[in-house]
Amino acid sequence: MAAEPLPRRTLRFVNVAHALDHFVLLIYPTAVIAIAAQTGLGYGELIGLATGAFVAFGLCSLPMGWLADRFGRRTMLAIFFFGYGLSCLGVASAASPTAFAVWLCVLGLASAIYHPVGSTMLVTHARRLGRDLGVNGVWGNFGAATASGVTALLAAGLGWQAAFVVPGLFCLACGAAFLALVPGDGDGARGKAGGAPVIPVARPLPLLLVFAFAIVAGGMTFNITTIALPKIVDERVGDGLPLALIGSVATLVFVFGALTQLLMGRLIDRYSLPTLFLGLSILQPVGLGLSILQPVGLGIAAASTGVPLLLGLVLTMAALYGQVVINDAMVARYVPPAFRARAYSVRYFLGFTVSGFVVPMIALMHERGGFGLVLAIAAAFGTVIFASALGFYGLTRLDAARQLAPAE
Repeated sequence: MAAEPLPRRTLRFVNVAHALDHFVLLIYPTAVIAIAAQTGLGYGELIGLATGAFVAFGLCSLPMGWLADRFGRRTMLAIFFFGYGLSCLGVASAASPTAFAVWLCVLGLASAIYHPVGSTMLVTHARRLGRDLGVNGVWGNFGAATASGVTALLAAGLGWQAAFVVPGLFCLACGAAFLALVPGDGDGARGKAGGAPVIPVARPLPLLLVFAFAIVAGGMTFNITTIALPKIVDERVGDGLPLALIGSVATLVFVFGALTQLLMGRLIDRYSLPTLFLGLSILQPVGLGLSILQPVGLGIAAASTGVPLLLGLVLTMAALYGQVVINDAMVARYVPPAFRARAYSVRYFLGFTVSGFVVPMIALMHERGGFGLVLAIAAAFGTVIFASALGFYGLTRLDAARQLAPAE
């Protein structure tokens, strides 16, 4: 049997790393329910300790593209695996609020490596950009989807420490396997992303501006919803549910996002990105699970409980995860290869740094108005995404019209 080509082997580890990145970062929002029961500390106080993790997740992503260009993407992804594993073991050993805050911050620093580095490796080795982005997105969504359920099962059966120890050991094993099986960065298709040429842009600054608004608003909505989801289910689907059932319901909500990402990946290989971006913002959920349903879905969730609440959250997750694939494809198709690692660093810096502050915001809003207020704030950011998509579409259409206009 012929050895598996290096690009395909590399993509497998990139996909696993994406799953771990989202899984590990979302352990604490579910484990905190068990930690609160054991320590007697309040939910608001404990969830606030994760602020450093989510701020570091975005803030530290900015230099990661430069570090990857300097030391190699393989080296940085190996540091991600080992850093994540060690930080998980550190959180499990924490016995005070200060220790929790410090180790969660270290965990956030390690998590910041993946998206700038992994996304660059993905588009470098992709054979079909949309398909491979969609598959990679599903792996990330799988990590987010299973985090609540697996964490709840481990915490309920073995204690909350096990919810960090088991993933930590798995991360260390993945790091060792990655170094053994992937000897170098490898070369992709030069000047292309997944076999498609880079799209020239006549007026990059206005496009970057509206894209930045979409990234920031999307990051805010993404983190508000994903971080708060286990506690929303706990409070508003039914009081007194076992922790394992709460995690399982939250997992089911996340699964719907994966289906949207697969669909988006296929559509990216067939249709223009501005059209898909706008379509993801305005169409009905029949085909795509769309971003205008982000405010609509969150509006339903904010005013309801039980089944209507879950329906609103399902629509929201579909829209959020579909947008992630579109955003990554835009960077891949509009940015030349030499600048992609740094472009992904800026893209995730904008999305994750600003949105990292949603942790204390959730704690504050939850105390003042419950999760109805939290979800209403998220819905407002959803409208910004729609406005940004409309602006991006209009600017690209205007540029295309000018390029086709005959010279005088």
